[in-house]
Amino acid sequence: MTDTKTQSKSKISVPSLLEMLKAGVHFGHLTSRWHPKMAPFIFTSRSGIHIINLEVTRQQLETALRAVSDTVAAGGTMLYVGTKKQAQQMVKTKAESVGMPYVHERWIGGLLTNFSIIKKMLARHAELGRLLSEGGMEHLTKKERLEREREFKRLEGVIGGISKLEKIPDIIFMIDLRREKTALREARKAGVPIVALCDTNVNPDMVTYPIVANDDAIGSLELMTDLITEAAKEGLARRASEAIAPVKEDTEEKTLEPKVTIDVDSVIAETGIAEV
Repeated sequence: MTDTKTQSKSKISVPSLLEMLKAGVHFGHLTSRWHPKMAPFIFTSRSGIHIINLEVTRQQLETALRAVSDTVAAGGTMLYVGTKKQAQQMVKTKAESVGMPYVHERWIGGLLTNFSIIKKMLARHAELGRLLSEGGMEHLTKKERLEREREFKRLEGVIGGISKLEKIPDIIFMIDLRREKTALREARKAGVPIVALCDTNVNPDMVTYPIVANDDAIGSLELMTDLITEAAKEGLARRASEAIAPVKEDTEEKTLEPKVTIDVDSVIAETGIAEV
């Protein structure tokens, strides 16, 4: 949803080759596990491991950072997706620092392709949260209150990171395409631009803005996630200076009943989410 009127070169400093080498960005996977589409981005191999061409990575970073900054500056929302263990807390912390939604434990089936169902879960989560915070459950029996509290806790574990998501995100930052294959498939089907770390074992043509880099080493993940977050911060600053309001969904789509009553178990089953 990038507005061409707001496009400009990002002012974020792209790391030097030395900085990326120190973070381990250059280490790919075993040469026996490579994807042929990665050939243009591989510099050489050492001891059976592919070495990524970091000059190309720097160029890709400039393009990706500009895309994130422009999208956010134009009022868009970026969804962080990273469910591998070493990325979970990082994704949560960075997304929250810029007020963006995130998925850091398990992908929610249908988030991008069946958002109307997800909206019911979000509405129910918001309603229960409001009742709990405002003391609106005094009229219920102790058993009923416990049931509502457990339901809220369960929903919080499933959709807490996207609780403020009002519409399908405008761009997605994804870590590890192989692990997030369902999210990748849904994003492509929904036509959502994807910025993703692409290690040597994946097809970079599957995403809009590939960043060829090590997607396992914590140093590499931290460096790349920090840069993407800085691009989001830059976009927010530009949005504020240009007085661009966040993009909202159509009024017709936003209309909800005052109280939403759904069977959480059936919705979770329908979206393919495992029990929390």
